[in-house]
Amino acid sequence: METFLNPPQQCCPVSDATHVAAARRAAAELGAQAGLDPVRAGELAIVVTEAASNILKHAGHGEILLRALHAGGRAGVEVLALDNGPGMASLATSLQDGRTTAGSYGVGLGAMQRLSSSFDAYSAPGQGTVVWLTLWPQPSQADAAAPPLALDVGVVCLPMHGETACGDGWALACGPTSATVLVADGLGHGPLAADASRLAAQTVLANPAQPASVLLRDVHDALRATRGAAAAVVRIDMLAGQLQLAGVGNIACHAWSDGARRQLVSHNGIVGSNMRKVQEFPAPWDHDGMLILHSDGLGSRWNLDDYPGLARRHPAVIAAVLYRDFSRRRDDVTVLVLRDHQGGQP
Repeated sequence: METFLNPPQQCCPVSDATHVAAARRAAAELGAQAGLDPVRAGELAIVVTEAASNILKHAGHGEILLRALHAGGRAGVEVLALDNGPGMASLATSLQDGRTTAGSYGVGLGAMQRLSSSFDAYSAPGQGTVVWLTLWPQPSQADAAAPPLALDVGVVCLPMHGETACGDGWALACGPTSATVLVADGLGHGPLAADASRLAAQTVLANPAQPASVLLRDVHDALRATRGAAAAVVRIDMLAGQLQLAGVGNIACHAWSDGARRQLVSHNGIVGSNMRKVQEFPAPWDHDGMLILHSDGLGSRWNLDDYPGLARRHPAVIAAVLYRDFSRRRDDVTVLVLRDHQGGQP
């Protein structure tokens, strides 16, 4: 199984011209850490500058979220650009060659798409714009031939305003036919909450093939010396066409299968403290399956049906739209979206 352990995500606000330069510098630092060559690092600077300039020009304010990526022995950078501006009447038209934005860097969305390793976006009149892209070193033939993960994943995980350490955490282990995912919310905020959620993630990744209920008990034992956490573990068996959730505390879990949405429940309690009952709740999983887990830093009054076409976008775009529109802004927040690799865009 390939494993992913909660890489930190950086939020760069964009509301004036100095923020465009700050976002570019932050991206350059991540690109250097990822080992991008000078040409690729320059392309990263171009796309971040264009994304931030577009936010400033068309929406007045927004955010650039940056995250280091690690997969298959390579490192890259993920960029999410979010705004609540007027949106685009036709995203497809804006992606055509020659469609540049006055006052921006001048490469246009189409060129940003070509410079990126992966690209997706969502925009609609009155619903703002979210652009997601990744930049990896130019792949070798061996890298290009490597099979993709069985699941696509998108995540926003950020600390509350004023904190540098995020009390939320997540972990993912994904194989060809199964996956295990955890979202944890350490009690309170700051470094001690982050310690609890990080230990929960490490515990799950130590033996991710165990049933969800077993993993949650392991997390409970590991967190006894911490302040504790709310946590949810989901095991997805793609061959059996089913997932199992074991959760304690206020981590929300929504699962889609065959177009139908189910909300799975967690028991009350605190993992690492007063976890009184562990129970697994099943839900079906198919080739079009999707899972959304989020901490209570995200409000509960969201509905993907309010965003026509959003459910078919990449999970990172879905997570970013929900964060943008429903984050409480006074708590750590995590939104994690998983979807079967066969689902999504045609």
